[in-house]
Amino acid sequence: MILEYQRPKTIKEALQLLNRSTPPTRPLAGGTLLNRPGGEPVAVVDLQALGLDTVELRGNVLRLGAMVRLQTLLEAAESGEGLKEVLCHEAPLNLRQAATFAGTAAAADGRSPLLAALLALDAGLEIRHAEAGTSRVDLGDWLPLRGARRGELITALELPQHARLAYRYVARTPQDLPIIGVLVARWPAGRTRVALCGWGRLPWLVLDGAEPGGVEAAVRSAASDSGDAWASSEYRQATAVILARRALEDFQAAAVGGENVVP
Repeated sequence: MILEYQRPKTIKEALQLLNRSTPPTRPLAGGTLLNRPGGEPVAVVDLQALGLDTVELRGNVLRLGAMVRLQTLLEAAESGEGLKEVLCHEAPLNLRQAATFAGTAAAADGRSPLLAALLALDAGLEIRHAEAGTSRVDLGDWLPLRGARRGELITALELPQHARLAYRYVARTPQDLPIIGVLVARWPAGRTRVALCGWGRLPWLVLDGAEPGGVEAAVRSAASDSGDAWASSEYRQATAVILARRALEDFQAAAVGGENVVP
């Protein structure tokens, strides 16, 4: 339930509001998650007037303002095919037109293929603090602590442009979020990061190495305690191994075919 609505015109003003202890105050980005029924009573700080909706290529880094909509990146020329597939699976068109990257990072759970993709791609967050200026933090370091500190605001998200992404998953229907999903990001030098999604509070980063060796053991171990109402741990372990193998084969097929993106 939304108790109070504020629409600041500067980031400084927004941070002052977010730093309040009472009432509980949350940033309002796309509103697709915060407006769901049954949430805690909160005051909201609408970020729409802060100019955080730009997409900018800086060398090999794609910088997305916190308020960039998922559909905007889906339509951008800088998006690789692997990321576009993930964006399409994350939400239908009407939600992609409202949902933002900052909102997804702040609120999505372990079933989100986009959050897992950002983790696999080693995304970085630019965060403004009420008292400590601006900092950059890796998404993987920030996720376990999200929501624990007041007075901070995601202002941008950074993605590497030279990494390629492969996505393999199993779901009840093509429109459902994954029961088990494997996201593999690979850099030209061979660095490989593997993330899993489909259950729990957050996606899992299971591998970050110079080569993909050991990936099957890593995904099996990560899914060892993943049982829930959707699938057993044994099913997710066995399926994750198959999906990881297929995702790596996607890279090999792209290399043989001379493609520079993962299908």
